[in-house]
Amino acid sequence: MAILKIARMGHPVLRVKAKTVPPSEITGAAIQGLVDSMVETMGEYHGAGLAAPQVHEGVRIFVAQLLADDEEDEGDGQDGTADPAPDPGVIAIINPEITPVGRHTVDDWEGCLSIPDLRGLVTRHRDIKLRGFDREGQRIEIEASGFMARVFQHETDHLDGVLFLDRMKTLTSLSFMEEYSRYHAKRD
Repeated sequence: MAILKIARMGHPVLRVKAKTVPPSEITGAAIQGLVDSMVETMGEYHGAGLAAPQVHEGVRIFVAQLLADDEEDEGDGQDGTADPAPDPGVIAIINPEITPVGRHTVDDWEGCLSIPDLRGLVTRHRDIKLRGFDREGQRIEIEASGFMARVFQHETDHLDGVLFLDRMKTLTSLSFMEEYSRYHAKRD
């Protein structure tokens, strides 16, 4: 395992559609090592999720912290960082496909490890169904709502060369982290 370098906005790897991982390669040493390093890198940078293109790998893989239902509202939106809380685990998703469940959308703040120190309001589907493979190469299907649905959509966007800025309806909410914390972050 290794801490990997994060690609920042402007690097071409973030704007290219990532390649599908052949299912026969999922359990191989190369993919397993990449997943392990991505998990370690996500932890090092306190990310809620991390997609392979963000670590200069053009394959359809992301990792994300799993949150219990009661933890979903403790964060302030997919802002690239997770609140300190007991770690219920991390999931790796290979070749994800997302289907919205219903029409309900929610605006919330997002950020990104590849776009440090910026936050903006992004509209996402509140409820989704995620299909793909887990790191053991088994087909999985997950229904997610709220924060987890937002993280899964954000990371899957990375696999298609899309950044959260591209999803913003308007750039008027775009804020540096210091101003976001001062004026927009949810208060207890």
